[in-house]
Amino acid sequence: MLRTVRLSALLITVAALAAEPVASGLRPGQRPGPYSSLVSVGTERGQSHCFICATADRPAIIVFARTLSDPLGKLARELDKALADHKDAELRAWVTFLSDDQTALDPKVVEWSKKHSLRQVPLSVFEDEVGPPSYLLSRDADVTVLLSVKQKVVRNFAFRAGELNDERIAEILKNIPRITEELNHRDTETQRKKDKEDKRKKESK
Repeated sequence: MLRTVRLSALLITVAALAAEPVASGLRPGQRPGPYSSLVSVGTERGQSHCFICATADRPAIIVFARTLSDPLGKLARELDKALADHKDAELRAWVTFLSDDQTALDPKVVEWSKKHSLRQVPLSVFEDEVGPPSYLLSRDADVTVLLSVKQKVVRNFAFRAGELNDERIAEILKNIPRITEELNHRDTETQRKKDKEDKRKKESK
């Protein structure tokens, strides 16, 4: 009887932990650091490239993934559309797959890209299942998505295998204006301050 009670308590604890959202990746306010990965799909194919370095202050959607799943393919297709929709904001987006064997994964990434008809989102492989150390990616997370602008994370999303679905993809997409509009807002504020300062200088002459 005691063993049954203990087993039940253990199962309840395990179920509760599984229900908790997985924590993975940088938190809002933290700065995404530089890292290089080997490009499988994109203009830099076959080269080691640092996407975050090239992004600078622009708004960015940084995706880390461990498996080539169909839900991830749907997210990548939506990011393709987002890049076109937010072209004026110079939105950037890319997917970095984590693997200990880049050579074996590369052709699979290429085929996966074709399967999901991806056109603009670059795909690369970081040859270490842990991922870039400074990004604090959880081994329990199959997909980690970071939205950043002005070199700071604004939103963080993380999913275990099987958790990424249409509802969660929609939640990610809904937050994209937070980084594109934030950039526009800051640029407007900067220009307003500059105009005010120019006006003050003219009046003082």
